[in-house]
Amino acid sequence: MNFFTHFGRYILMLKGMLSKPENTKLYWKELMHQCVEIGIGSLGIVSIISIFMGAVSALQTAYQITNPLISKVIIPQIIRDTVILEFAPTLICVVLAGVVGSKIASELGNMRVSEQIDALEIMGINTKTYLVLPKIVAAIITIPMLVILAMVLGIYGGRMTVAASGIISTNTYDRGLMEQFLPYNVFFAMMKAYTFAFIISSIPAYYGYYVKGGSLEIGKSSTTSVVVSCIVVLIADYILAALLL
Repeated sequence: MNFFTHFGRYILMLKGMLSKPENTKLYWKELMHQCVEIGIGSLGIVSIISIFMGAVSALQTAYQITNPLISKVIIPQIIRDTVILEFAPTLICVVLAGVVGSKIASELGNMRVSEQIDALEIMGINTKTYLVLPKIVAAIITIPMLVILAMVLGIYGGRMTVAASGIISTNTYDRGLMEQFLPYNVFFAMMKAYTFAFIISSIPAYYGYYVKGGSLEIGKSSTTSVVVSCIVVLIADYILAALLL
């Protein structure tokens, strides 16, 4: 199928999931389950990546600032802006595209191949609303929270690194964090987080929902969904930067 066929089916899937739930309590339970799966399940990998991301940024920034005329206060400023603007929202969401996206695609793909989706449709349940919508809503709720956590841990990882290596003192680092801070950067990062959360949940849901074949096709569909999600995230990153910065 060509691009326009995939895009049309993707739009129809999004349109089909926007219907009134048959059982609100059942849908709420599924939403909470997906929040736990996506949010709590990704805490470990997000925390580890964020701390080391901030630590590496601190070391590389200090390595490049060799001019003695440049104040060391600029190091935490560079770390802060780099983590908030790019590393936390973009890098974390690219990682989550592999962790969360492959899980969503494989889960829906298994349900499609084993005819569980067909059985739910025979029972009169709108499977797009019941299976796809909670995953997308849960991602939009939890992934921005993970991005905020990544910002905090990334900055803190840089603080631990500069203190342990003796590059600058913690007081100087804390003072640099507060200087020339633009709250708009956080707003821009959250806009990217919400956009990327929708992308890395809806695209794998599409590939998983419409998979055909057996276990081999599920694996191919999961891999394709991750690749496409990462590409779309990077394209959206450029578009948002061009529009909002």
